[in-house]
Amino acid sequence: MADTQPKRKLKHEQVQYIEFLSKDLSKAKKFYSKSFGWKFTDYGPEYTAFEGDYVDGGFTIGKPVRGTVLIILYSDNLEATQEKVIAAGGTIVKDIFSFPGGRRFHFTDPDGYELAVWSL
Repeated sequence: MADTQPKRKLKHEQVQYIEFLSKDLSKAKKFYSKSFGWKFTDYGPEYTAFEGDYVDGGFTIGKPVRGTVLIILYSDNLEATQEKVIAAGGTIVKDIFSFPGGRRFHFTDPDGYELAVWSL
């Protein structure tokens, strides 16, 4: 993995790659492409990888386990991002709320993973 990553993405002791389990890779790719514009590269029938500016990751076939890790994404426009998540089939589990660092909402994806999106 490290051999293919541009040096600009590698920051010492920071999250660089996130791997999810998914019941249905096609459904996961469709959801994340529509919600956040993620691009995917398939590596066989049981693995797909996504690439971002600051973190990369992948999905492999398996049974998702909710509540083990909360991934938090950033948005410049929280309301617009929430609308995209809903339109893509996500379920809002905590509507937009304020916290000391800004505002955020939580949603579940088609596999039942809970993620959050925050903004200033």
